[in-house]
Amino acid sequence: MSLSIATPGPKPILVVEDDPNDLEFILLALDHAEFLGEVVVARDGVAALDYLCRKGLHERRDEGNPSVVLLDVRLPKVDGYEVLRVMRSEATLKAVPVVMMTSLAEPQDMDRGYESGANAYVVKPIGLQQFHATVQKLTKFWAQLNISPSVKPTRL
Repeated sequence: MSLSIATPGPKPILVVEDDPNDLEFILLALDHAEFLGEVVVARDGVAALDYLCRKGLHERRDEGNPSVVLLDVRLPKVDGYEVLRVMRSEATLKAVPVVMMTSLAEPQDMDRGYESGANAYVVKPIGLQQFHATVQKLTKFWAQLNISPSVKPTRL
């Protein structure tokens, strides 16, 4: 007797990054990773919240949350901490894993990230190979190995 469990395809990854070079590095790393799901890009905090809350250009997107949010700390319009605060205050988003990414390793920023509910805080490595390796490891864990609770999103 065999048992098979049908699992849905990979959930998207939301990359929230305004720096064009860092975004290119992240997208290249994801392209070379084993992750075969959709990668959604938001270039500022407002666009990220619109996607997550299914507003604006994303009001008709399919239901469901991303498997992980790779969230830059310093963003235009709304910074990463505010995006995280909104996510952790909304029942349908509070369980979505968030990896905060920054170029600066300031202890007070790391403390603020964890106090705000980040699941991980990563300093962006210098150098393409290290950057790729870091993003690929994050993707493997959060988008492939981690099992998130299934909570259906609603509009805020």
